[in-house]
Amino acid sequence: MNTSDTSDTRDTRSTRDTRGTGDTRGTSTLTQHGTWEPAPAARWEDAFLSGNGRHGAMVFGDPDDDRVIVTHHTLVRPNGGESARPPQLADRLASLQDRLLAGEVTAAEEFTDGRELQWVQPFHPAFQIRLRRTDPDLGSGRGSNRGRRGYRRSVDFTTGVVEAAREGRRSRVFVSRADDVIVQYVTGPRLTLDIDLDHRLPGAPADLGVGHGAVLTPEGATLSLRARYPGSDRAYTGTTLITVTGGRTTLTPPGVRVEGAQAVLLLTRVRRHTGELDVTAEQRALRGLLPEHDPYGHLLSRHLDLHRAAYTRASLTLDADDIERALPGSELIRRPRSPALLERLFAAGRYHLLSSSGMLPPRLVGLWTGDWNTAWAGAFTNDANLNLQTSSAAAAALPEVTEAHASLIQGQLGDWRDNARAIFGARGVVAPPHSDGETGLTYHFSREYPLHLWTAGADWLLKPLVDHDETRGERDPRTAALLAEVAEFYEDFLTRTDADGQLVVVPSYSPENRPANASWGTINAAMDLSAARHALLTAADHHPEPPERANRWRALADRLPPHRVNADGALAEWARPGLDDTYDHRHLSHLYGVWPLDEINPYDTPDLAAAAHRALELRGAENDSAHGHLHHALVAARLRDGERVAHALSQVLAGDFFHASLMSAHYPKRDVYNADAAHTLPAVLIEMLVQSTPDRLVLLPALPAACPTGRLRGVRTRFGAELDLTWSAHEVIATIRPTRTRRVELRTSSGAQPLDLVAGEDRVLTLGPR
Repeated sequence: MNTSDTSDTRDTRSTRDTRGTGDTRGTSTLTQHGTWEPAPAARWEDAFLSGNGRHGAMVFGDPDDDRVIVTHHTLVRPNGGESARPPQLADRLASLQDRLLAGEVTAAEEFTDGRELQWVQPFHPAFQIRLRRTDPDLGSGRGSNRGRRGYRRSVDFTTGVVEAAREGRRSRVFVSRADDVIVQYVTGPRLTLDIDLDHRLPGAPADLGVGHGAVLTPEGATLSLRARYPGSDRAYTGTTLITVTGGRTTLTPPGVRVEGAQAVLLLTRVRRHTGELDVTAEQRALRGLLPEHDPYGHLLSRHLDLHRAAYTRASLTLDADDIERALPGSELIRRPRSPALLERLFAAGRYHLLSSSGMLPPRLVGLWTGDWNTAWAGAFTNDANLNLQTSSAAAAALPEVTEAHASLIQGQLGDWRDNARAIFGARGVVAPPHSDGETGLTYHFSREYPLHLWTAGADWLLKPLVDHDETRGERDPRTAALLAEVAEFYEDFLTRTDADGQLVVVPSYSPENRPANASWGTINAAMDLSAARHALLTAADHHPEPPERANRWRALADRLPPHRVNADGALAEWARPGLDDTYDHRHLSHLYGVWPLDEINPYDTPDLAAAAHRALELRGAENDSAHGHLHHALVAARLRDGERVAHALSQVLAGDFFHASLMSAHYPKRDVYNADAAHTLPAVLIEMLVQSTPDRLVLLPALPAACPTGRLRGVRTRFGAELDLTWSAHEVIATIRPTRTRRVELRTSSGAQPLDLVAGEDRVLTLGPR
């Protein structure tokens, strides 16, 4: 590309912030920043989603028998994990290291306290709010084509409002980011509804201790549902305040009947607790949210101040057909090559990621499930999935997601320290491979998954926080302090050396793979080497004083062995000579140095980048997990391989991974509800268009041929600038709005050149043909 450059110091921010967001009332804009269906959801997987990072709502939208499944991040079922502790193995560590270094390739299989595999507490739904229509004139219309005439169900990503409408009746649901309440507002002529809270969802324990409450109030009624877990003092309680306009309300235990109303407003909250919850206090708190006039409008306005501001910061527009843009989501996902599908999935991914992040980041299922038997406990799975799901947060302008990620970490630091002491006898911290959100203790392990040996987790989980600080240009002292603890762990742990005097990471583990000729717990996994090196150098950078400590950390990093290139010319998953690669696996942990780190790249380390690319070529898809395909795409984008990015994307888009809700599945054919694909896809689309480090900007590194034209708006870079990118076959225009003054290297297909940026001065780069 040939580059021309213009500078513009005019303040264009007032108009820039609203470009591309549009008026959500129009069908065309809604289908770019929302999705819709012509029928209610028949399965909970197809229910439209709303959430505020604490509460979640899954909306079916049936006008005759509407259901809203309520979820909350704190709802995890006691299963023994609540009292599990990390194994006390520190006094056996030296013996294990001796045996592994002596060549006993199965020695780590005995590094256990002998317990059975203990899963973390599984995530589950609370209950469903049911609104059954009992109009006397409903007649044979229920379930017939006549009864569905004019029906439309939609979700507006810019507002978080899920709406279902038919023949004058309208239901709207959103989860308030401002007031932490699920809001449901039903309007229509002479509404007659039976309303109750129903805990009977798939997999609910038969011995769940359930109690209902229903009380008439001057404004309508209050419903409550308390559920106590079997054999536990823990419970959760949901409270719904019902405000009725017109008509009358009567008790029909366990719910109420509303007859002849013009409007019904429901406010719902859930709390997990021990003992008994004061439901009267909950009722008062909900009532306190309602002003005298237009309560729904008041609550929506307060919510939009937070949600819309976050959602509209970034957007992607491709050269899509307006006819395809207007299709229902269930139709559009059957057109895997459609640019309109990529547009909508980018928007949906940011929406669902934002909606599931608040008090905690997204789980394997985001914030939503309609079944108590949630796959893999609906946990925070830290060895791949959590970081993949949140990988777009910094670049896609969602600091709310990173703050939720930081909350998970900060709430568990004491447990991380316990892990380091119990298993390794070390100072500092070791992150767990799985968490239910309540604890960060490492107790989920087995012979085939010796996850207690994984020492790279703290660096992996802290990397998004470091990226966030680089993007905003301000270091969080909590992150800096934690980086020092990670470095202290490595000071105590990295004590063994090889014959050349290089440090050895032993035991070492590459999630969730094993060498072809050894067991899972072994020596010098590539991920462990990259993580230790990055953690030590990053800690030293964040703590230059006292210099002797920073120098000690840098010297330790320098003593780690380099990556190994195997006989196939590929970067080896284990740097220890003699350990053979197992290529057909869903995880790509050994390419951690390529993504998300900047350790291996085509510009500074071309030989290692070529070896990493060879490793990517040889990697199989194993069981076709969505996270494996998209992790592959992220690494390929860093290695400037647009064709490989396109292939990995096509595996997901053409593999029937997406439900009509645009939430995704873990396996093809919509098998196992899982948020990995939905939340990770925006990061893939950004990485193929824009990449940044604190010192480099790369434009269009891996653009697939299927996306010849488009516009990416509002991307944030790690050198402190907001960027808009417009591209076509003839011209590429990048508008850069720096918040910091610095020089970076600009990389395009034409090569490299310096780019000087001045805080507050916009730069417009016009590049020649791609």
